[in-house]
Amino acid sequence: MQRSSSDHPETGTDIGPGPAEAGDRRSITAAASGKSQRLDRLLAEQIDDLSRTRLKALILAGHVSLGDTVVRDPAYQVKAGEAITIEVPPAVDPEPVGENIPLDIVYEDDDIIVLDKQRGLVVHPAAGHENGTLVNALIAHCGASLSGIGGVKRPGIVHRLDKDTTGLMVIAKNDHAHQSLTAQFADHGRTGELRRGYLAFVWGVPARPRGTIDQPIDRHPFAREKMAVRASGRQAITHWEMLESFAGRDGKPLAALLACQLETGRTHQIRVHLSHAGHPLIGDDVYGSGFRTKVNQLAEPAKIAVTTLGRQALHAYLLQIEHPTTGEVLEWQSELPEDLAHLQALLRAAP
Repeated sequence: MQRSSSDHPETGTDIGPGPAEAGDRRSITAAASGKSQRLDRLLAEQIDDLSRTRLKALILAGHVSLGDTVVRDPAYQVKAGEAITIEVPPAVDPEPVGENIPLDIVYEDDDIIVLDKQRGLVVHPAAGHENGTLVNALIAHCGASLSGIGGVKRPGIVHRLDKDTTGLMVIAKNDHAHQSLTAQFADHGRTGELRRGYLAFVWGVPARPRGTIDQPIDRHPFAREKMAVRASGRQAITHWEMLESFAGRDGKPLAALLACQLETGRTHQIRVHLSHAGHPLIGDDVYGSGFRTKVNQLAEPAKIAVTTLGRQALHAYLLQIEHPTTGEVLEWQSELPEDLAHLQALLRAAP
């Protein structure tokens, strides 16, 4: 959503609507009155669709100027009334190449692949992860047969899991399958057969055995790498049910295992919703950092398991789809990976 000058009383802007695109030239004029402000911060406040990291890189690369003078210092103090111009250069998107990365394929036919994604695997190339991704592995496995609808960086990809979230994903091997699966994921099982289930180890024990979180999600207003519950966001619905609770070394309830099902598919949805509800995922340093002290309430073996986990304790254990060609309803389930099964065993053993 494009911010207007009324959203930021210290600045005005004549940026046009719509997302930044390659070759864009944008202008910002600082308000005639008000305090000076860091260049990178001002740009981040005024341009929603470019991260502060990306904006800083553009500044350092010489794509931002004040009048006829190029400014390469992100900390430059923009004074009242100064006019800033930013140019977004054409993106260079090298075509990803195949890489021999092991995949745990649980089902494959002419139309789809269902795989059990390992931790640490980014789904598609992006800034900072140009190779070593699931897409690179799929290209090596399938060659040129992957659906190209997702674009050069995302062939075959119809949905995503975070880098350190494990579990089931479905991949489209041709355009027909891609179109069918995309429609199913857009519907989120409201009228069709799609179901996605996740197992989440969380801090705290919910007061009720089950519930629904219906809260909109949008980009975090300050930390651009994060999402947050915000009134301006898109509708997001997560259903959850408590499967198990775990006590700390004092015998008091401390953590729980939840089964979650998505009715929408927002970025980081489960992580954001559960954190907002006061039950962040164990091991989630992005959305659960305020709960780190709870680890000290665990028995020593469980404490070690949590502190060495190195990722959010989230696993996509259930996937159900309608086959793109046959129409058959297919379901797969995945057991907890070794690290989360180990965590569960030690949480059960406490105190």
